[in-house]
This record gives sequence, structure tokens and C-alpha cells, in this order.
Amino acid sequence: MINSIGLEKHMEVLNKFTHGKQQKVSKTEYKEAVSDIILGMAAGLKRDPIVILRIDGEDLDKFINGPIFEPEMVATYSEIKSADGSGTLRDYIAKALEKLTVEQGMPPSSDSWVISNIVEPALESCTGHDLDEPVSQGNFIEEFKKVAESVAQRLKEQPVNVAHSETYFDGSGIKRLLSNKFELDKSLNAAVENEPKDHSGKLSKEYLRVALDVVAPTAGLASLGVVEQMDKVVRDAFNLMNEDDGKLLKEDEFKKILTEILGSIMLHLEGIPISVCSNSVVHEPLSSSCTLLQPSS
Repeated sequence: MINSIGLEKHMEVLNKFTHGKQQKVSKTEYKEAVSDIILGMAAGLKRDPIVILRIDGEDLDKFINGPIFEPEMVATYSEIKSADGSGTLRDYIAKALEKLTVEQGMPPSSDSWVISNIVEPALESCTGHDLDEPVSQGNFIEEFKKVAESVAQRLKEQPVNVAHSETYFDGSGIKRLLSNKFELDKSLNAAVENEPKDHSGKLSKEYLRVALDVVAPTAGLASLGVVEQMDKVVRDAFNLMNEDDGKLLKEDEFKKILTEILGSIMLHLEGIPISVCSNSVVHEPLSSSCTLLQPSS
């Protein structure tokens, strides 16, 4: 049975060759597509390794009792108030917890396990104030500190493992590719190899995005749809090339425009690099599930 992730990857493989159309692909083509995706994932992990962090309340304690805590909370209060002036003290505290980072010692508060086992019990334990009353900067900072201290204590009792990765897009991967003619030609050939062509061998400009996705791992770029900030940079680069005009291009023209798009993206990233952090709670399997692998007596 294909699970939801497997089904998503299955569709990604099919779309690579069928471009979203109802077409069949051969077993060999399918294997090649799977190989490309796995190699791309491997390249990404090599470039941006995943680190497992143990969030045990110690860093959060340091933040709460450190000199930057109050200034940070004043800024957070102002940010929440300007975004949405309404809301109770509880609402403000919950939103402030969402803004705490892994570096500050807080696991992703959007995770359902963290919400039910860490955040909600911490909010419920702080009964010194009516958290449903109107909020002011003073009572926000005072009560937030109490809740954060409760969160830290719960993390000491139930540490949370977080898979953390940082990705930095500065155009250096594109620069390396463009400076290596052999690798560039190889990547461009791979990008156009399976693109649909008309009877004269021409390619439509509408397939430039698909071709860029093929080149992306080699150029140190994220696939389209993975990083929102990168998608905007890519869209801007394509807009400069009038990618949507549907014009048919000879293969060398197609490659030339794809190379120019890469150059445009590189220049943008060199001027304004993009840094992306990803954090995800690592849920350990239930101990009872291990019994499924035990032989019956």
C-alpha cells in the first residue's frame, strides 16, 4: 500500500515524464525518475545535513533569565498588538510561544504533541492571573515568564527531539555550475532530454520551469514549491524571460535561456541571500508497537 508520502512521490515521478498529462511511462523511465529524485534528496542532505537537537528546557531557562528576555518580550508584545489588537492575555501568550525559536530552547509549538503535552498544560498551570482578561504590556511579560518557566520545567521532564536543518541559498552552487562547462552541458542535456518536442525538435518555453527543476539539485537550488522565498526569486527570473508566451525554441536556444535564468537567479541570491531553517519534532514510536515484532510464545 502506498502511504500519503509515497503517493506524493509516486505522482512526482509520473509528472516528471508526463508533465501532468494522462500518459504511461515505461518501467525503465520510472526507475530513472526515482533515481533522479533520490539523488536530489541525497545531494540536499549532503549540502544541508539534518541535526537532531534535544530540547530539554535548559536553553529556555537561560533565555528566560537572560538580559535579552524582557526587551524581546516588549518587541513581541508590540508585534502581536500591531498585528491584532484584540485578544486576551492567553491569546497573546500563546502567540508569543509560537514566536520562540529552537535556538531559544522552544520546540515547534505548532506540533500537536507539543501543544497537548507542553503548551496547554503550561497555560493551565498558571492560574495566578486570569488569562482571559484584557492584556497590557506589564501583565503580558509577567505572565508569559511564568508560562515559559512552566514550559521549561515540562521540557526537563519530557525532553523533545527536534530535527533541525539550515539551508543557505547564496548563488554559490549556480556559480560553480556555470563555471564548469562540462557539468553545465551535462545538466542542460539532462534537463531537455525528456522534455516534449514538436516534429522539428523544438521545445516550448513553458517547459523551462520543469527543466530548471531538473537542474536545481546540481545548482544548489530548492525544487519549485519547497521554499517560498526561492519561488519568488525564480518567478521574477522567469518573468524577465517572458516564459509564459508559449514560444517554441530550438534546443540550443532553450538551453541558452535556461542558462540565463540560472544567471539571473545567481545574481539575485548573491545580492540578497536566502536562509531557511526547518524544525520538525521527531516522534518516537510507542513502546507497545515494538511487541508487533516479537515472536509469539
